Amino acid sequence: MARTGFSITRLPGFGAIAIATFLMLYIPILTLVVFSFNAQASMSQWGGFSLQWYEAAYNNRQVRDVSIRSLWLAVVASGIATAVATLAALGTTRTSRFPGQTMIYALINQPLMVPEIVTGVALLIFFAAIKVQTGYTGMGYLVAAHTAFCIPFAYLPIKARLETMDLTLERAAADLYATSFQAFRHITLPLLMPGILAGFMLGFVISLDTVVITEFVKSAGQDTLPTYMLGQLRRQVTPEMNAIATLFLLLSLCAVTVFFLLSRKRA
Repeated sequence: MARTGFSITRLPGFGAIAIATFLMLYIPILTLVVFSFNAQASMSQWGGFSLQWYEAAYNNRQVRDVSIRSLWLAVVASGIATAVATLAALGTTRTSRFPGQTMIYALINQPLMVPEIVTGVALLIFFAAIKVQTGYTGMGYLVAAHTAFCIPFAYLPIKARLETMDLTLERAAADLYATSFQAFRHITLPLLMPGILAGFMLGFVISLDTVVITEFVKSAGQDTLPTYMLGQLRRQVTPEMNAIATLFLLLSLCAVTVFFLLSRKRA
């Protein structure tokens, strides 16, 4: 009698549990999106379709300012993180094993393993000491904090892309007297570009969504969109917040979709 492999989908109740999980996850999000189009200010009664809350969010100067700041911070931090992650991935994959390589992996992925609040408190203490000594309170602290937090997220897809790339073309370029830089520019970099773009998009989403680290590191007047929304929700939940959250969700979905399309396995 032939033995069949184990499949968790055949366990009793698996389908019901999966459906219940998806409903609990997505019904609140769907409710938020629907009520962002509510003509009334009520959060529980539907009063007809309207775009007034999106218009109110657009006309809110503070919302525009924090949105621009969030996008600028996400682009800068993810760009720097992607550049550092690319160098780290090249240094850990395009070489033979060396002593301490496992330790380097652990250090790069450390932000993934440590609770975010621990990282936030550590950065708060570290940057507070620098602020006392220098008096500088600009956006550089947020850029540095977001960059450090995004590096492992950008590193993973870049490293995965490098590990699936065949070394044959690079060796052929070396046989044809190409320098290391020429081989990297004309062969490695074009083949690696999907992984780099995927790492950038993933870092962008992570930076855009980060609340805890931003809350600990930011100074007065440096709110990002997530921290601004958190402050508003502490006072009153309004349909305007639903509209902002819906736009925020749409932006994140677009970025994640691009990341998926770039990082999926290609023939």
